[in-house]
Amino acid sequence: MSDNRLRLGVNIDHVATVRNARGGAYPDPLRAARIAEEAGADGITAHLREDRRHISDADIDGLMEILSVPLNFEMAATDEMQKIALRHKPHAVCIVPEKREERTTEGGLEVAREENKLAHFIAPLRDVGCRVSIFIAADQRQIDAAHRIGAEVIELHTGAYCDFHAEGKLDDAARELEALREMSAYAHSLGLEVHAGHGLTYDTVQPVAAFPEVRELNIGHFLIGEAIFRGLTPAVHEMRRLMDEARA
Repeated sequence: MSDNRLRLGVNIDHVATVRNARGGAYPDPLRAARIAEEAGADGITAHLREDRRHISDADIDGLMEILSVPLNFEMAATDEMQKIALRHKPHAVCIVPEKREERTTEGGLEVAREENKLAHFIAPLRDVGCRVSIFIAADQRQIDAAHRIGAEVIELHTGAYCDFHAEGKLDDAARELEALREMSAYAHSLGLEVHAGHGLTYDTVQPVAAFPEVRELNIGHFLIGEAIFRGLTPAVHEMRRLMDEARA
């Protein structure tokens, strides 16, 4: 694998969303994870929310058993989630903000305000060998705080850029993209590994994929939606192609 190759993490949360709409066992997120892995995903991302609205505890158990690529376990900074992560010791844990009333993660984590608490929260996770990632906005204050608390990785929240693009607010999208570009470079200069994700589509992925400092993109909802029309394997292949083209 070339050093320049951008990793793709496929988030399977919304296969579970569809399954849970009927309360049965189908479609199975584990099957989606295996297909994504065979299609070239470098990792699988799953967010075990406190309200278990999509991924379940049993899904995490199953993923830990079947995956041969790393699991990126997204979670809120709660005692319950910390216990689950410490039991499973996934390759990576990504700490994300969580509110019951939101439809999906609305923004980055407020690290600067919660620095002490988060430093204590992530220490045991690091001690058992998990790579700790913090999901944050492209904001220097938050990046500095993530660095100070000992996170090895940050994941920049691309949602605002993608939303502006979808709404046709191209000047706003360009401004947000520039902030992402600058903060990718800044975080990299501190020695942090830089990931990015949230809301990325075929139309928005390439400008972010082109940032040389970004090592991984995590993409889920769009790929699962696209899989309805073209199948999951072709959906992942097309995202991989666009990422590689942007990186070339």
